[in-house]
Amino acid sequence: MPGRPKDNTDYLTEVVGEDEDTIDFEIIELLFFAYRDFTGDPDAILEKSGFGRAHHRVVHFVNREPGMTVADLLETLKITKQSLARVLKQLIDSGYIRQVTGPEDRRQRMLYTTEEGKALARALAEPQSRRIAEALAKTGPGARETVKRFLANMKNAAAD
Repeated sequence: MPGRPKDNTDYLTEVVGEDEDTIDFEIIELLFFAYRDFTGDPDAILEKSGFGRAHHRVVHFVNREPGMTVADLLETLKITKQSLARVLKQLIDSGYIRQVTGPEDRRQRMLYTTEEGKALARALAEPQSRRIAEALAKTGPGARETVKRFLANMKNAAAD
């Protein structure tokens, strides 16, 4: 009816059309549930230290690329300096990350995981790696390459 505000159903029908087959709800839901479970084990470990997923991402990437700069980490994570500053300070103060002044440019800050940081990164990655290995084993031959290709294609092209 004219003048009547549209509810969400009207809007979705108008935008998507009546054919729900155009939306892959099954894959969307599987991604939601897989992400929930994939992050669940590390979340429990992080919670014991009062950390969250932002801390996990920082520890993971610094551990994978020792000596990366703060600028590189900001670019990798696509977060603001303000968001990173709080998380990084907590990780440095807790002894998981070490910050070193750049050799040529004293303004540059290079990041390294400490021994404790390496142990944390490993503890967080182990249950995730186990979950991935189990899922790939159940999926069959060639699954790893297919999953890698699928996930690479899910990323925004500009994120590379």
